[in-house]
Amino acid sequence: MAMRHHDLTDPAAAETAGPVTGEALAGYLRAQATEFLRALRLHRETGGWGNGAEGSADAARALRRSARRITGSLHTYRPLLDADWSEEIRPELAWLSGTLAMEHAYEARLERLLTALQRLSGATPVPARSESLPGATATAHTTLATGARTTGTARAPRTTATAPATPATTATATTATTTASAPPGTPAHPTAPPDRGNLTVGAAKAGALLERQLTLARTRAHSTALQALGSSRFHAVADKVALLASEVPLTAGAATTDLRPLAAAAEERLTDAVAALPLVTAGHPYNAEALVHGLSPEPAPHPQDAPWHQVRLLLRLHRYAREVLHAGPEPVEVRLLQAGQALDRHRDASEAAAAAAQAARTPRIAPATAYALGVLHADQRHEVEAARYAFQRCWQKDRKERAGTG
Repeated sequence: MAMRHHDLTDPAAAETAGPVTGEALAGYLRAQATEFLRALRLHRETGGWGNGAEGSADAARALRRSARRITGSLHTYRPLLDADWSEEIRPELAWLSGTLAMEHAYEARLERLLTALQRLSGATPVPARSESLPGATATAHTTLATGARTTGTARAPRTTATAPATPATTATATTATTTASAPPGTPAHPTAPPDRGNLTVGAAKAGALLERQLTLARTRAHSTALQALGSSRFHAVADKVALLASEVPLTAGAATTDLRPLAAAAEERLTDAVAALPLVTAGHPYNAEALVHGLSPEPAPHPQDAPWHQVRLLLRLHRYAREVLHAGPEPVEVRLLQAGQALDRHRDASEAAAAAAQAARTPRIAPATAYALGVLHADQRHEVEAARYAFQRCWQKDRKERAGTG
C-alpha cells in the first residue's frame, strides 16, 4: 500500500493545523455553485451550442468542471450534509456532467485514432481539421486517401469478406514490431509497421469508416446535450444549484466536525484500490498477457481496464477532497498530477481501442480495411500498457522516496 503523503489529511500535519470544519465545506460548495451559475449565464449569452461559438464550448466545460466538483464533494462529505437533499442532487449532477462530456469525448477519440493511423501508415501529416457544425456529412480523411492513391501497392480488393475480421485475427502481426526495449515510460510505438503498403491502402478506408461512425456518434451526443440543456430536468438541477449558492444544507453538528477524517478515508480508498492493481505486471514495458486479452474478439469491455478506471475516479475524488481542505486553489502535487495524466491517457487509449474493434466488426468491410483496424486496435492497446507503466513508475517512485525520507 502506498504511503500517505504529508498534507492536511496526515495526522502529523493535523497537530499543527487548525480544524477544518463543515464551514469550509459550505464555502467550497457555494463557490462551485457560483461557478456553475456563471458558466450557465455564459452559455446563454453565447447563444448555446447551436451556433458553434467558442464561448459556449468553454461554458460547457465550466459546467462539467463545477458539476464534477460538487458531486465529488457531496460523495466524500455526505455524513455532514442533509441525506435526502444530497441523494437527490448528486445523481442529477452526475447525469449532467456525463451528458455534456460525450460530444468532446467522441471528437477527441476520432482525432486520436486518425493521428495513430497516420503514424502507423506513414501518411503525410494532416492539416488541422476544420470545425464543422454537428450533423455535417463526414467525408473520408483526405490525407490518408491521398496516401492510398499514391502508394505503389495495388488497391484493396473490391470483394467483401465473408465474415467481419476482428482485431484478434488482423493485429497479431504487429506485436513483433513492438519496441520492448523502449525507454521506460514511453509509449511502445511500432518503429516499422509490417506491410506498410497494404496498411496505407487499408488506412484510408479505415479512417473514412471511423470518421463516419464517430462523427455520427458525436452528432447524436450533441443533440442529446442540447435536449438535456433545454429539459425540465436540467432546469430543476439549475434551481437546486442556485439555492446551493446561497444556502448549504449541513447537518446540525457539521459546524464543529473536522473534515480531515473523511478526506483521509477518501485517500485510503484510493490507496487500497491502487494496491489491488497488478502493478508488478504493469512494471514491465511490454505486458504480453494483457495484449492477448486485448485482442479478444468479444465485444465486452476489456476485463483488465475496469479497476484502472475505478482508480482514476477515486483519484479525482481524492483531489476534490483536498481542495475542500485547502479552502482555495490546491497546491500542485507532482505525484497526483502525473498519476492523473497517466490514468487519463489510459482511459483515452482504452476507449479508442474499443472504437477500433467496434469498427472492425462492421459487416462486409474489405480485408485491407479490417487489417488496418486490427493494427490500430493493437497500437492503442500498447498505449494502454504504456500508460499503466507510466502510472506504476510514478506511484512506486513516490512511495520509495517517502519510505527513504521516513
